[in-house]
Amino acid sequence: MTRLSLRVLYLGSLRGTSLDRAQALRRIGCTVDHVDPRDLLPSTRWVDRVTWHMGGHWLGGMLAKALDRRLGRSRYDLCHVDGGEWITPPIIGRLRQNVRWIVNYNIDDPTGPRDGPRFAAYRQSVPHYDLVTVVRNENLPELKALGARRTLRVFRSADEISHAPRFVSEHDRLAWNTDVLFLGTWFPERGPFLADLIRLGVPLTIRGSNWHKAPEWSVLKPHWAGGAISGDDYALAIQCARVNLGLLSRANRDQHTTRSLEIPALGALLCAERTPEHQAMYKEFEEALFWDSPQECAEMVAFALKNEPRRSAMARGGHHRYLRDGRRNEVVLKHIIETTIAGAQVNDSLVAA
Repeated sequence: MTRLSLRVLYLGSLRGTSLDRAQALRRIGCTVDHVDPRDLLPSTRWVDRVTWHMGGHWLGGMLAKALDRRLGRSRYDLCHVDGGEWITPPIIGRLRQNVRWIVNYNIDDPTGPRDGPRFAAYRQSVPHYDLVTVVRNENLPELKALGARRTLRVFRSADEISHAPRFVSEHDRLAWNTDVLFLGTWFPERGPFLADLIRLGVPLTIRGSNWHKAPEWSVLKPHWAGGAISGDDYALAIQCARVNLGLLSRANRDQHTTRSLEIPALGALLCAERTPEHQAMYKEFEEALFWDSPQECAEMVAFALKNEPRRSAMARGGHHRYLRDGRRNEVVLKHIIETTIAGAQVNDSLVAA
């Protein structure tokens, strides 16, 4: 892979997949100055409440002053805004004093119905980015209606380092072995689905946060093994599960999620809801298992658990497909940067003409 010698200002969380993407930019040759906008705002909980219920634009003035102090006269080739719930048009205008190109990459659904107030600043700022990158086709016409200059749709990606298969010791297997795992946060539609699987006899383990909020908690609680996990624990939990469930968020208009890449990246078997995107990503019964209902999911799980050679072969097939298709952070981020630069060159040519 050709290395990119760019100086990048990265505005995004210092945790989770945002941190993975910042590290991927470093691995492809960029010098990265990583600033978490949340750390420039007061640490009190009301900041998050205002963001989620009223919109991050209400905090834009405060963030602009903090960024001004943080950046000074530093110069960058590119600013990568990951998410962008606090980045307002005036902030982008201020960034132009330090940065040549400004791009946004958002793996949520910033123009959809679920998190509407949270992304008010994002929607106001769409016309001011050089490139806006999203992971849903539905976002593209909505971004155009908001005045986006240029848009790019990509599939989500797993990380070459964070989601590389680990060595699994016997101790690890004793700690993490499960037949069927769902690793993720509670959403209202997920509780009934997993409760149905339990009633259908699926040997289910649940890990993740907020499951105590589920109305089905009395059914789910015996199968809940703890809250959110990360790092090696996250990887080992997925690797040591014989079947990993991939659930979507309907309110977020998902057709695939980051788990859709991270599970095969770790060499584990994905058993996910059947969608056009999942079917485009993996061959059914060769690289993953899909379902349309709790009953069919239970059947797919039973099939996998009773056929170990076939289960292992599907897991290997999914891993090889993930590698072949290049849905990895370094590949995707390089594509975003190259698309940005190519678009800027076209614009410069038109201006010169």
